[in-house]
Amino acid sequence: MKILFLNKDYILRAISMKEVIEEDEKAFVITSDKNANIPLRTNVDIKKYKGQALYMPGYIPEEEISGQKIISIYPENINKNLPSAPSTMILLDAQTGFVKAIIDGTILTRLRTGAMSGVASKYLSRKDSKIFLLIGTGGQAQAQLEAVLTVRQIEEVYVSDTNFKRAQEFSFEMQEKFKDKFDVKIMPIKSPNDIVPKADIITTVTTSKTPSFDGKLIKKGTHINSIGSYTPDAQETPVEVLKKSSKIYFDAYEAVLSESGDVIIPINKGEFSKDKITGEIGQLIKGNKKPRENDDEITWFKAVGTAVLDLVVGEKIYKKAIKNNIGEFLEF
Repeated sequence: MKILFLNKDYILRAISMKEVIEEDEKAFVITSDKNANIPLRTNVDIKKYKGQALYMPGYIPEEEISGQKIISIYPENINKNLPSAPSTMILLDAQTGFVKAIIDGTILTRLRTGAMSGVASKYLSRKDSKIFLLIGTGGQAQAQLEAVLTVRQIEEVYVSDTNFKRAQEFSFEMQEKFKDKFDVKIMPIKSPNDIVPKADIITTVTTSKTPSFDGKLIKKGTHINSIGSYTPDAQETPVEVLKKSSKIYFDAYEAVLSESGDVIIPINKGEFSKDKITGEIGQLIKGNKKPRENDDEITWFKAVGTAVLDLVVGEKIYKKAIKNNIGEFLEF
């Protein structure tokens, strides 16, 4: 039996951001149609090393995709110069149950998470959007940037981080990386609020427990992607965004309501009602929910991520790698 091994370099050779966005669209529809068997994840505490192992299995019958992502949370790995959240994706042959691929789960997660904002911006932002504000420069930031640049002809990107030096370094690195692919200026800023009043698209990808910008400053027609907050006590999105938005979409309705402080906190305070939620992005993609109806509407997309994304994007990477003879086979 042979197992295909795909590390970061192989993955980036096998698939483009445009293709990941297309696969995310498919995954969102599968999620909204409830066409996947996704059990609750299993969490195993490794108390001796202050770690945790999370096992996230799933199966999509119509696509015959089966697999499991394993992600470990080891905060003290930083002291060993190791990633604090290493991840591996395992794909199975749905017909036989044998493992067919081992994929770098860290880069897979970054790509599919970035593409979520790409999908939402494609369907909800104004088509003439030119100014993009990115808040947060962590591991997810590059894919978030590339995804928005892929779906809109952005002319100016402004990058904000609590550490201005990081914003400077990230902006310079991304300008160099994408100089031949996108005609865009990427610039660091000390405060996001300097740009919020003129931003057409805003993406927040932070772990902040408090709002990352002043929501009162948002102009008409802005689209906001909130990607970073995925725990009940984290609220990177100001409540004004929720109040001002006429279209509010989630990646997975129940998951967002049970996991994200961006929604949980304002609901508990009586500042937001579930009645304002328009629906899931998969419903919008299928045409079952309304898109942006004019250039003045403020729209909001909130996502926490689902195993369906890992399965669908992982399978696409596998198929493209096989087709293009990318990766290494391991004998088992």
